[in-house]
Amino acid sequence: MIERHIRSIDDLGRSGIEEILTLSDHFHEVSTRRIPKVPALRGKTIALLFYEDSTRTRLSFETASKRLSADSLNFSIGSSSVKKGESLRDTVETISAMGVDAIVVRHGSAGVPWLLPRWTDAAVINAGDGSHEHPTQALLDCYTIRNKLGELDGKRITIVGDIRHSRVARSNVKAFLSLGASVTLVAPKTLMPFNTDDWGVETTDQFDSVIGDSDVLYMLRMQLERQQKSFVPSLREYAKEYGLSNSRAQSMKPESLIMHPGPMNRGVEVSSNIKEHPNSVVNDQVANGVIIRMSALYYLLGAGNVTKLEGFSDE
Repeated sequence: MIERHIRSIDDLGRSGIEEILTLSDHFHEVSTRRIPKVPALRGKTIALLFYEDSTRTRLSFETASKRLSADSLNFSIGSSSVKKGESLRDTVETISAMGVDAIVVRHGSAGVPWLLPRWTDAAVINAGDGSHEHPTQALLDCYTIRNKLGELDGKRITIVGDIRHSRVARSNVKAFLSLGASVTLVAPKTLMPFNTDDWGVETTDQFDSVIGDSDVLYMLRMQLERQQKSFVPSLREYAKEYGLSNSRAQSMKPESLIMHPGPMNRGVEVSSNIKEHPNSVVNDQVANGVIIRMSALYYLLGAGNVTKLEGFSDE
């Protein structure tokens, strides 16, 4: 049974993740067409409710909506009634009254996507809530790894950096483990969450000790905007101990992948030219973001099966 919302990887489970990855194979074919568009969600309306700045996620959802022939409503904090004191509930109820079918929400507070169903009948997709989760990022990362290395089962994935403040890390750990990968978290103790004993992962503060055994090095951005105090002596010191330099990259297995959710702090978590490294799939992650978000929207609002999707010919 398809869940009504995608607020967390927990809403999907392994079967839901695999269904979205399968749908993505079909939408990848759509993206290669002369006109990369299908009428799969014609007549549906998607509201993009972003309370935090975003480039990649917002644009990919907007592009995904257009390629599915859905209408989209873009909500901008700077020009909205929120500036006049309108509450989140009032905003959601106002948008719902316009007849939207799904709300894609990004908010600085954890848990907001779980509040929205109290005020709307629309499907809810979490585009990032505080330091909690970012499920569609995890889905596109799984899709990218699968396309490059095959199934995730048995793969060794290392996530490095500001794990304490990272919603990407939390969703990725759940998704990677669900698909059979093993996960190691690497960070200084000040940037490691307190409750990782419950995560089913290994942890270390020694980056160099795991590079050669990793199938994927997933580098996280230092989220200075979420840090209320200094968690490392300096960014230079952090880069020295936990940054992926060119010399460290030489210790990787030849087929290993370098990943990053963006935006990059070049010279901090990665060297200035790591994005252009032969093992980097950062640009693939961006491209796959549109495909995965097409799949997520179709999963919730479409026919719910691949057979119907295959009936859409090139327009």
